[in-house]
Amino acid sequence: MKQKVLKVHPNDNVLVALADLKAGETVHYQGNDYVVVDDIQAKHKFYTTDMNVGDEVLMYGTLVGKVQYALKAGTRMTTDNLKHAAAPYQFRPYHYQWQAPDVSKYVGRTFNGYHRADGKVGTANYWLFIPTVFCENRNLDVIREALHNELGYAVTAKYKAYTHELVEAFKNGVDISTLTAPVSFEGIRNERPFKNIDGIKFLNHQGGCGGIRQDAAVLSKLLAAYADHPNVAGVTMLSLGCQNLQVQDFMNDLKERNPNFDKPLYIFEQQQSQSEENMIAEAIKKTFEGLVAANKIERKPAPLSQMNVGVKCGGSDGFSGISANPAVGYCSDLLVALGATVLLAEFPELCGAEQNMIDRTKDEAAAKKFIQLMSAYSQAAENAGSGFHMNPSPGNIKDGLITDAIKSNGAAKKGGTSPIEDVLEYTEPAIKSGLNLVCTPGNDVEATTGKAASGATLILFTTGLGTPTGNPVCPVIKVATNNALTKRMGDIIDINTGPVIEGEKTIEEMGEDILEYCIKAASGEVIPKSVLLNQDDFIPWKRGVSL
Repeated sequence: MKQKVLKVHPNDNVLVALADLKAGETVHYQGNDYVVVDDIQAKHKFYTTDMNVGDEVLMYGTLVGKVQYALKAGTRMTTDNLKHAAAPYQFRPYHYQWQAPDVSKYVGRTFNGYHRADGKVGTANYWLFIPTVFCENRNLDVIREALHNELGYAVTAKYKAYTHELVEAFKNGVDISTLTAPVSFEGIRNERPFKNIDGIKFLNHQGGCGGIRQDAAVLSKLLAAYADHPNVAGVTMLSLGCQNLQVQDFMNDLKERNPNFDKPLYIFEQQQSQSEENMIAEAIKKTFEGLVAANKIERKPAPLSQMNVGVKCGGSDGFSGISANPAVGYCSDLLVALGATVLLAEFPELCGAEQNMIDRTKDEAAAKKFIQLMSAYSQAAENAGSGFHMNPSPGNIKDGLITDAIKSNGAAKKGGTSPIEDVLEYTEPAIKSGLNLVCTPGNDVEATTGKAASGATLILFTTGLGTPTGNPVCPVIKVATNNALTKRMGDIIDINTGPVIEGEKTIEEMGEDILEYCIKAASGEVIPKSVLLNQDDFIPWKRGVSL
């Protein structure tokens, strides 16, 4: 019989509903009976004891909010009766002990990746187009349409075929409203002449000029990080010429990041060209030559220690912190035990979990860096009239994430339990294997953009509500928290952790399944749905307040 409720931590004074509960229903759990006061939907919580004004509510064993008025045991947790609260945090001498998982079954395992001259190994082989300024976005769009369609990387062929069908029907006097969309577009795919080129990617953005000079400086470091990314074989850059972000600034940042950078890099400046048409034609021709050379690179075996996996959540629900995130966390622990690198970001979604992060950080300087970054970020949000407490979205709240501390403590589970090796600023590269914290917003695209900049070559992205987020250079793997989402949005979901909620699999079993998928994805044996859909989301963080 499926368990109806769950206490996440022994010290918690709330229970999570794993199935819908009716008012007046008696729930039996671990030797205790609880009478439910309200109708409670799955993913939501109810209080296990009578509560008074100001009483602290614990979940994941830590403070997540304070009660606003007297409540009876069995009352549903809501945004009305509970407000966000988080425990204070500080650096303290703490000797964290970690019991690494058994990884003996993975010893000697490899993935087939693209080996770069600097010793890094990519999981994909992309050619990258970069504009130094938003003025060049239109030219990138023209080049994208030409190359994607002719070289077989466009996903629009299926929609063009459907649109053609509609046009023909219109010409022949057929009532368009009577036509139905195809159930599937399978089979409509262009042939690709370059078998070892996984895609041609374009980093359209809205920066590079205007705004403050600091924004252009951060953008330069971000673009340099993407050019240097292990999944990138070569780069074509388009510049206008007069913008804040000068080509030389980008080159300086690129050389600072990797003094031995040796990938093909073709730069075209429009204000120095004969014409727009000439520049675009030359860019296409030179890129084609680069693609011919990059196509000669083939996948070769690499140890699992060469993997660099970012972990992210978005469109989260009340099951995120008890199914998908802990399962990804166990996968993270396996990777760390194998000598690989894991990146945990989204600093607004570590609110309430700070002390745990600090106590797990091996280096005192890194721990204090984390405190400084979190404090400054939180203060910036408050100065703008906001705050981390305003982080949960309407969708989060509707599906059971009532306070930011509840959301954050569940989100932190993606990082597993291993010690934290380093704390990284935005765009700072991860140079230490093991678990690294990366300062990014919680915003899905800004966070994935930042994780790729720090070196992630795969991203595990958990979701309870469904989100199509992807990244231009880093394959994003979608992990669903529940069966219903997987069934409803199977076109974007790669892995389903719903069996954890149903009691059919353990967190550890699910974590091993996720690692196996990562190995296959890193080898090109399976293609994540976001990659198939060309979901190439890229949003630079301007370092303003973004939650």
